[in-house]
Amino acid sequence: ILMRALHRDFNRYNNPDNDNEAQQEVGWKVVHGDVFRDPKYPSLLACYAGTGSQLLGMSAITIFFACFGFLSPARRGALMTTMLVLYAVMGFLGGYVTAVLAKMFHEQSWGVVFMTGTFFTGKVFGVFFVLNLMLWAKEASNAVPFIILIGLIALWFFVSLPLIVLGAKVGYSADALTHPKDVNAVPRLIPEQEFHHQPAVLVLCAGVVPFGAAFFELYFLLSSLWLDKIYYVFGFFALVFILLVITSAEIAIVLVYTQLCHEDYRWWWRSFLYPGSAGLYLFIYSIHYLTTTLNMTNFVSLAMYFGYMAVISYTLSVMCGTVGFLSTLAFVRYIYAGLRVD
Repeated sequence: ILMRALHRDFNRYNNPDNDNEAQQEVGWKVVHGDVFRDPKYPSLLACYAGTGSQLLGMSAITIFFACFGFLSPARRGALMTTMLVLYAVMGFLGGYVTAVLAKMFHEQSWGVVFMTGTFFTGKVFGVFFVLNLMLWAKEASNAVPFIILIGLIALWFFVSLPLIVLGAKVGYSADALTHPKDVNAVPRLIPEQEFHHQPAVLVLCAGVVPFGAAFFELYFLLSSLWLDKIYYVFGFFALVFILLVITSAEIAIVLVYTQLCHEDYRWWWRSFLYPGSAGLYLFIYSIHYLTTTLNMTNFVSLAMYFGYMAVISYTLSVMCGTVGFLSTLAFVRYIYAGLRVD
């Protein structure tokens, strides 16, 4: 449906025999001078896209290894170790994506690269460290030993960060992405949008689609995490992961196209937030799962549950948001590259 609509738009906008100016100057064509205007906080957006690429690379390779039997589901320690090592190694990809986007936004600096290596990882490690302190205080047997924490910090600072810097160096040395259309000096006035086109409404509604793609598998995944059940069906999980990526890209592209048709060119962050709101629904579902399946009354147990589910939900948001942003960036560049402007 979207491709048919685009084909109709291109025929209308690029037809030299079309003398109806009013018909030509409507829809997404009229914002060609503003659609590539830099967003607010471009460095943060580049940082999130780089981190999301790093997480996606880690997830894809881990699922591939698990599907072909290289990782036993009964050995959870090996699975977690593999994920941590792959996340560190994928720092090269994260640094490269961050550098390419930062260069496109004219925000080229090593501060953006350092943010990619510390912003997401630092927050996740902070939550993990606080929760582990609570386990130490309770003298729990499942508390992570201090020497393992030192090893994680070493993996972070001596493997992940150098690879991020190396990837960024390659990205900064590559040719900058140039926009297909120039940006006007004066921003265009955005028409008043109806209620159902407001950003908050669209963001809250959009997250249902990627969340729904993974909904039926969530119960088994949470049971594996919190009820010590072994998860075996990695082949089906790979299919769910592919559906999650596809739906995240589709919902972001469709909503941004609709937004541009209504002459609202503020799409950068929204393309990230549209599919990224799936993480919010995951956290809400985790509350439902806690009240209906688990029997937790201890404060430390509840803190562990909500702390780790918040980290998982945040991670899902970054991954889905990155897919939505990068796919929408490619889509917007494609349609405006093919647009004829007098």
